[in-house]
Amino acid sequence: MAVEVAFGQRELKRARYAVAAVFCVHGAVTGSFATRIPWIADHAAVSAGQLGLALAFPALGASVAMPLAGAVSHRFGARNALRGLLALWTLALILPALAPNLLTLCAALFVFGASAGMSDVAMNALGVEIENRLDHSIMSSLHGMWSAGALIGSAGGTLAAHLGSDARLHHALAAVTLTVLGLVACQGVLDLRSADDEEPPPRFALPPKSALAIGAIGFCAVFAEGASLDWSAVYLRDVMDTSAGLAAASTTAFALTMAVARLAGDRIVDRFGPVRTVRAGGVLATAGGLLVVLAPHPALAMTGFGCIGLGVAVVVPLAFAAAGRSGPRPSQAIAGVATITYTSGLIAPSAIGAVADASSLVVSFGLVTALAFGLVVGAGVLRSAGRESAKSAPAETVSAPRP
Repeated sequence: MAVEVAFGQRELKRARYAVAAVFCVHGAVTGSFATRIPWIADHAAVSAGQLGLALAFPALGASVAMPLAGAVSHRFGARNALRGLLALWTLALILPALAPNLLTLCAALFVFGASAGMSDVAMNALGVEIENRLDHSIMSSLHGMWSAGALIGSAGGTLAAHLGSDARLHHALAAVTLTVLGLVACQGVLDLRSADDEEPPPRFALPPKSALAIGAIGFCAVFAEGASLDWSAVYLRDVMDTSAGLAAASTTAFALTMAVARLAGDRIVDRFGPVRTVRAGGVLATAGGLLVVLAPHPALAMTGFGCIGLGVAVVVPLAFAAAGRSGPRPSQAIAGVATITYTSGLIAPSAIGAVADASSLVVSFGLVTALAFGLVVGAGVLRSAGRESAKSAPAETVSAPRP
C-alpha cells in the first residue's frame, strides 16, 4: 500500500520548472538529430528507400522499450530513473552518425528510439503527477517546451550543417552539453518512490484497456500532425505549384504554430476542460483539413495547415494526462498511450504517400480530415472523474522529499 507525502507549493513549482527543462532537453535531442539526417544517410551510404526503412527503427525501439519505464521507476525511484534514462537518450544522439552502413544504422536508431521512449514515459509520468498535485493543467506547456527544445536543436543543427560540420563532432558536443543540462534539470524533479510492499509493475505488458480509447484519440492527433509536418511542403509544391522556399516555410510555420499553441494551451484547458478543448480543436482541425483539400490558393492551404496545427496541438498532452489518471499504474497507462501515438507517427508519413500514389495528395488529406473529425467524436474519452478523485485513488509511488 502506498503512503503519500505532501509537497509544498514552492517545491511543486520548482519541480514543474525542472520537468519543463527536461522536456526541452528531450526535444533538443530530436531537433539536433533531424537536421543531420542527410549527412547520416550519406555517411552510411544508404539510398532513400533504405533510409526510410532505417527511420522506422526509432519507433520500433520506442514501442518495445516504453513498457520497461515503469519497472525502472519502481526499482530506482522516479528521479533516479529519469536521470539515468534521460542521460541514455542524450548520449544516444552520438550513435547514428557513427553508423557506417545500413545494418549498423538500423541498430543505432533502434537504441536511439528505445532510450527516447523510456525517458519520454518517465518525464510524462512525472509531469502528470505534478499536474495532479498542483490541480491545474501543465501538460500542454510541458509539451510546448519539448517543441521549443526541438526548434533550438534544429537551429543548432542547421547552423552546423551550413558550416559543413562533421555530424559526429556536432552530435558528440551536443550530446555532452545536453547530458549535463539534463542532469542538472533532474535534480529539481519530485523524488517519488514506491512503497516497500508494492508489487513491481510487469516488465512487459499490453496497454491497459483504459489506455486504448485514450490512445485512439492520440492516434488521430499524431497522424494529422505527422502528415502535415512531413507532407505540407510537398503538398504546396506539387498541388499548389508554389516555390520551394514558400513550401519549406509552411513546414516551419506549422512547427511554430504547434509550439505556441502548446505553450498557451494550459489556460484554455483550465477554463474549458479537456473534453471541450479537444472537441473544439477537432472542429478547427477538421475545418483546416477541408480548407487544405478545397483551397484554390496557396495562402488558404497554408491557413488550413495552421488550423490543423492549432487544432491538434494540445491533444497528445491531454491524452497523457488522462492516461495518468485512468488507473492505479500511471506509468503503464502512459506507456500504452505513448506506444499507440508512436505507432501513428510511424505509419502516418508512409500512409499518406501510399494513398497519394494510389490517388492523389488531395485524397490523402481527405483521410487526415476524417481522422481530425475523430477528435470531435471521441473527445469524451478524456473525461475523468476529476483531479480530486485522482488524488484519492491508490497511488503508484511514495513521495520522499529530499534536501
